Amino acid sequence: LGSAASDSLAGLGRAPLAAGDLLSLGRPAGAVPVVDAFPWTVPPARVDVPVGEGPRADWFAPSAWQTLTRASWTVSSRADRVGIRLDGPVLDRLRHHELPSEAMRPGAIQVPPHGRPVVLLADGPVTGGYPVIGVVPDAALDALAQVRPGDHVRFRGR
Repeated sequence: LGSAASDSLAGLGRAPLAAGDLLSLGRPAGAVPVVDAFPWTVPPARVDVPVGEGPRADWFAPSAWQTLTRASWTVSSRADRVGIRLDGPVLDRLRHHELPSEAMRPGAIQVPPHGRPVVLLADGPVTGGYPVIGVVPDAALDALAQVRPGDHVRFRGR
């Protein structure tokens, strides 16, 4: 179909871009109208998003919710369309066993054994068998999906 996109999970298309890659721009279609040159602003380097309790919030120590909603989380370089992996303090769990993978909606915040949250996005409709401590509402997902590695995320409890 002529797409230049790649899907690294499915192994479709070209390899993801890497430092030093050369990009072909093709032939110019004409002058770019001034109105379309830059119609939006660069997203902020810090995003504050609301969060509500998830279906497995009781699997965590009471301090974990406070940590989730008070810490400033750094977006990992391993963030992708499946999920935004966040670096920061560990969210302490009361239950340490895993559970079967569950269907989940984008915005679910799962916590793998290492204790750092992963916010599921468009390509992550099931958990990896990890408990979900919180859920980001749909209205906040567009802003959250635009964060870049090194940006900061803060969760505001409802």
